[in-house]
Amino acid sequence: MRNPNGYGSVVKLSGKRRNPYMVKITTGWTDDGKQIIKPIGYYKTKQEANIALAEYNKNPYDLDKSNTTLKDLWELFKEKKLQKLSRSNQLCLTSVYNNHAKPLYNKLYRDIRSYDIQDIIDNTHLSYSTQGHIKNLFTHLDKLALETELIQVSYSTLITTDKTPESNRTIFSPDEIKRIKDNKGSKIYDVLLLLLYTGMRSSELFCLENKNIDLNEKTLVGGLKTESGKNRIIPIHPYILDILKKYITEDKYFLNFITRNIFLYGFKKIFPNHTPHETRHTFRSRLDSAGANQRCMDLLMGHKSLGVGKRVYTHKTIEELRDTIELLE
Repeated sequence: MRNPNGYGSVVKLSGKRRNPYMVKITTGWTDDGKQIIKPIGYYKTKQEANIALAEYNKNPYDLDKSNTTLKDLWELFKEKKLQKLSRSNQLCLTSVYNNHAKPLYNKLYRDIRSYDIQDIIDNTHLSYSTQGHIKNLFTHLDKLALETELIQVSYSTLITTDKTPESNRTIFSPDEIKRIKDNKGSKIYDVLLLLLYTGMRSSELFCLENKNIDLNEKTLVGGLKTESGKNRIIPIHPYILDILKKYITEDKYFLNFITRNIFLYGFKKIFPNHTPHETRHTFRSRLDSAGANQRCMDLLMGHKSLGVGKRVYTHKTIEELRDTIELLE
């Protein structure tokens, strides 16, 4: 089926190329009646190219190469690409942009080089995970800049970050857990209690939607990262039921009362020698010490468990999970 006039087209370029399918549009006409053609992207498959062309026609965009700054490109990225990513990725990219990309906000994007980004990573004593998030941000922005022919080279591929350190997790001690319980009612401590009594990652909790909290059945559904972890059922421990009732709203996301940045900042002030992920290790350690069933612990944490097969939650299974989680004091 032929595309309508002015829609653009997809052509396959000759030779061996990584991305042989070019999407092009007509931007005008010369005095002698010839089309002025502008490529808007190159793709591996014809299907990818056609999708890109359709998306462009749905929301056409154009960038002035001589004036487009990092800030301008970010605004376009937010409009066209960010909402298509996972909630967790959206939060991470937005946080990195707001907190670490400021020195480059007004720099022309086509003039940004890998050493500009590397300076941000090397000179601010960031954790290895934050370094990775910065690289991820510029990888996404470079992809959009290449698509719009704002740049010809993706400099984000040249960025280096620290390797993931060897795991050295420290679980929360009974005294530290008591301290958290004693401060129940404070937002940061309430988030910590939710983590300690659900075993969720902090990224999972910040992506938890209110519609997935069932206060009648006393269960919640959430999870990210792996097939075993996504959409897992977690019975609500009686100790945190009042916290969920306190904060649940009609908004989309449950943790609308605190941002992840504010939580992390407050957490580091309270527990400088811990990471939020250690609440998850503490959750499992406490269950293990209480004699919990291995299969139930795997289901609660979203780990793949041998012999489980398809993870079909029968009523009996949910009650087993409830009995398991209620082993926590």
